[in-house]
Amino acid sequence: MVSKNQIKLITSLQQKKYRINNQMFFAEGVKVIQELLQSNFELEHLYTTQFDFEDVLESKKSLIHENDLKKISALTTPNTCLAVFKIPAENPVIDSGLIIALDDVRDPGNLGTILRLCDWFGIEQLICSKETVDIYNPKVVQATMGSIGRVNVTYVDLLEYISQTNLAVFGTFMDGENIYKSNLPQEGIVIMGNEANGISSEIESVIKNRLSIPRFGNLQKTESLNVATATGIILSEFKRNQA
Repeated sequence: MVSKNQIKLITSLQQKKYRINNQMFFAEGVKVIQELLQSNFELEHLYTTQFDFEDVLESKKSLIHENDLKKISALTTPNTCLAVFKIPAENPVIDSGLIIALDDVRDPGNLGTILRLCDWFGIEQLICSKETVDIYNPKVVQATMGSIGRVNVTYVDLLEYISQTNLAVFGTFMDGENIYKSNLPQEGIVIMGNEANGISSEIESVIKNRLSIPRFGNLQKTESLNVATATGIILSEFKRNQA
């Protein structure tokens, strides 16, 4: 049984302001929850329709009916479990190695996929502009498939951060240097732009290294790549010579 107060609290966490006020977020699905339980995230409470998660303390776990899960789930077709976690304090920026920085990326699925790519390619730091979608948005958490617990995500004034860093700064543009012919370093900051508008003009003004992913199609009609797809290609090229 889930109380009315619990339902009200959990459903409110779909909105950023309530996640901030309560310093909590939720995740759904066995795989995502298991990944988060093995990370540094602190479990507030787990709600499940199955006799699973045997390692979770009984005081932190409630067996509920499917109808109750539907009341608290953000999914059209709820999974079998939902867990509420505490939002940890933001860690300091890791200003070394290869860093991905997002300039106003708004789509939750894109952010979640980019975070998974960072996890896959061993990127320890993901920088987000203040305008980028919240990492604890339920759709973002779902799309990360647990990688949210293994990459340091920090929200900053992106222009200020780039202006102060000692690392080389790269941006992705249609008229940039062909990434397949570029001599790419092991360290640097790669900025990925907004889905519709790309990198903002103020950020573009401080970027010295312009990269592009060339089109190979005969018609050359495709205007741009999805930002998450482009991130995957760029990370692959940066890491290729390190393999």
